[in-house]
Amino acid sequence: MIFKKLLPYLLLMVGTPAWAIKADDKINEIVQPVADAIAGVVFVEVPFFGGRSVPLVLIWLIVAAIFFTFYYKFVNMRSFRHGFDLIRGKYDHHDADGEVTHFQALSTALSGTVGLGNIAGVAVAVSLGGAGATFWMIVAGFLGMSTKFVECTLGVKYRTVLADGTIHGGPMQYLTKGFSERGFPKIGKFLAIFFAIMCIGGSFGGGNMFQANQSFQQVVSITGGEDSFLIGYGWLFGVIVAAFVGITIIGGIKGIARVTSKLVPFMGIIYVLTGLVIIGMNYQHVPEAFSDIYYGAMDAKAAFGGVIGVLIVGFQRAAFSNEAGIGSAAIAHSAVTTNEPITEGLVALYEPFIDTVIVCTVTALVIGITGFIPAASDETIQGIELTSAAFASNVSWFPYVLTLAVVLFAFSTMLAWSYYGLRAFTFLFGPGKKQETVYNVMFLVFVVLGASMNLSGVILFSDAMIFAMSFPNIIGLYFLAPVVKRELKQYFKKLRNDDLPTVD
Repeated sequence: MIFKKLLPYLLLMVGTPAWAIKADDKINEIVQPVADAIAGVVFVEVPFFGGRSVPLVLIWLIVAAIFFTFYYKFVNMRSFRHGFDLIRGKYDHHDADGEVTHFQALSTALSGTVGLGNIAGVAVAVSLGGAGATFWMIVAGFLGMSTKFVECTLGVKYRTVLADGTIHGGPMQYLTKGFSERGFPKIGKFLAIFFAIMCIGGSFGGGNMFQANQSFQQVVSITGGEDSFLIGYGWLFGVIVAAFVGITIIGGIKGIARVTSKLVPFMGIIYVLTGLVIIGMNYQHVPEAFSDIYYGAMDAKAAFGGVIGVLIVGFQRAAFSNEAGIGSAAIAHSAVTTNEPITEGLVALYEPFIDTVIVCTVTALVIGITGFIPAASDETIQGIELTSAAFASNVSWFPYVLTLAVVLFAFSTMLAWSYYGLRAFTFLFGPGKKQETVYNVMFLVFVVLGASMNLSGVILFSDAMIFAMSFPNIIGLYFLAPVVKRELKQYFKKLRNDDLPTVD
């Protein structure tokens, strides 16, 4: 019903870019009530210690991460080295079912999480909770590693391999098959359908329109801001980005993986190295920065209401950054070439570690040592602008590097989410070239719309849908946790007995 109401405005915008500005308000008017209703449920807040309120979805994600960390006896720590061996290809199974390597699967999943949340999101966390929020982000990142381990193991365990070798995996599959296997097929089917619907909506919004919009805004910012020659040409920027996205996604997960396996390391290394250079230039302030992070996390008088307030901010930004528990990453990881489901779970451990523990910490340190934390209270500079200003304080040309990073991060996120949404779409409507073409065309249209519009309602709607994915997904993770524990025990027994083939 909503889509039918929106369709005339969407088509008009694609055909006549000048109408984009006039259509914004009308589309927001239609979507906003629905977005508010869904967000009101997903992001409903419940009372917490210290007189603070916490979004229910955040508690849902963090409690699961803590449970899985203890249930699997800190697998996120004790399997760290073996996970690295898997990533570098020591135990690759070239004769197994699958479409991508461990490294490519990790790169694809990382491309969906490493991005604006690690750049702008960290600045928001530090602005609200002070340096201490960084400490709790790191803690939440380590805990999230355990959740990623469970969902990505199940993604491979219950994946479907079609006759042509194409892989269909993720929560849709393990909710359906896992619950059916244990005698609850109807419940599993319902949860899988709910997850798929939310995933499709999230892929169009947070995984697409938001990325196109924010990357365009950063390009406008460095080309003159309000005086930029690009003002009013968001649609053109969107068309260009959509063309590159379209060329890439035509190749399916193999094409996406080929691009992300090169793009993600490149942009990640550039960003982290630039951050380390600035940290090195201010090395005398590093001890003080770490001291601020630790004592800020433990100070009862810290910003945003003491320890509990800072903890909430740090955990929230970490959860929103690495998406552990959302279930999206399991879709990408399920396409890996392996005979051992546990191997991909151990590879997936590195995802929250890289995007939250490493990238977010570098961002927070740069903001801290350059003295930009106090400036966060200034409403004229926040989010990505705060990060950009902190870097530019030592390297004047860094905003240009940041712009490149933002555009590449946004592009890679679109690639990953196009695959997530496609798999959810084909789960609902069946596999086939026709279904894939329909979804891909819709996805590319939304790239153009995202770059040329200011749709606050659509973004809120999509954010709510993305985090709504965590409810059916984590129910499934709890329900199937014993299956993963059994697989883990058997795998390590093989590893101890040297029964796993290695690649020299």
